[in-house]
Amino acid sequence: MRVLMPLPDTDFDVTEVAVPWRILTDAGHDIVFATEHAGVVPQADPRLLAGVLFGQLGAEPEPKAFYRELEASPEFRATRSWSELDVTQFDGLILPGGHAPGMRQYLGSFELQQQIARFWALDRPVGAICHGVLVLARTQDQDIKLSVLASRDTTCLPKYMERGGYLLTAWRLGRYYRTYPAYVEDEVRSALTDPGAQFHRGPLAIARRGTATDHTHAFTVTDGNYLSARWPGDAYLFADRFSELLASKS
Repeated sequence: MRVLMPLPDTDFDVTEVAVPWRILTDAGHDIVFATEHAGVVPQADPRLLAGVLFGQLGAEPEPKAFYRELEASPEFRATRSWSELDVTQFDGLILPGGHAPGMRQYLGSFELQQQIARFWALDRPVGAICHGVLVLARTQDQDIKLSVLASRDTTCLPKYMERGGYLLTAWRLGRYYRTYPAYVEDEVRSALTDPGAQFHRGPLAIARRGTATDHTHAFTVTDGNYLSARWPGDAYLFADRFSELLASKS
């Protein structure tokens, strides 16, 4: 199947892009990358590759190795433009996250939101992880004129994680972990009809992450064709669950 993955030019999360790409590609699916302008070769947040603070808080070794493979792949170097996409030609959509300033190009694009609204109306698998859920929260359903998430169960980057990252690093990195004045969780909740019932924060997660072989510490939420996850520590489970959604449509 063909899966669309839109990206900003810079600053996306290494793990949330490279892990789904590797797992879905290994399962035989084709990933098509799209940026605002065709032909741009996007670049991940460099701090996540080198270590956010004193070499810590970055991506784990395996996702970084996947990212190096991704950089050399032909599909990553032949991006499509958001405006020229025919969304009916895709079987699935993945919206990755990231928190550094370059993400605003993607998180706030009305043009991209319009394309996502068209894809959402097709009722095909959509997966969003971390800040990627913001794109859906900001996307308006073409019929009801509310967020496409208005009636859906979802998770996203929990407020305690976003606040914790900011408080830990602000002395050195300023607002690096605060993409917008509002917390991701607060904005996502505001898009829901009944946030108390629909929003799922998941178990407390500080440092332990899921892996390719152990999903014990990972968390996702599935509601019909919609899959959401919280942070890079959920990426392997997220990719596996998205692969299952695709398989259910084959």
